Amino acid sequence: MCCFITALMLFGPRLAVLIWWIIEPARFSAAINGFLIPCLGFLFLPWTLLAYLVSWQTGGIQGFGWVVVGLGLLADIATYTGGGYGNRNRLRR
Repeated sequence: MCCFITALMLFGPRLAVLIWWIIEPARFSAAINGFLIPCLGFLFLPWTLLAYLVSWQTGGIQGFGWVVVGLGLLADIATYTGGGYGNRNRLRR
């Protein structure tokens, strides 16, 4: 069950970005120019990419928008480090 929840956390934001791109590609490409940054965001920082897109849609990346992007970055860090911290007692010493 724990692996299933971890898999959902890893695929959840990526699936949301993919669906958003399929449904509204014009808004997606208006928020982010180019191909490299969205691709890297999709692979390595999906929560940050989603936070950036949401902030851009609600009035641009100004003031509180940066706080939302920072929360997305914290969510990415928590996603990558949470499994190691949660299983720290399982390591043999």
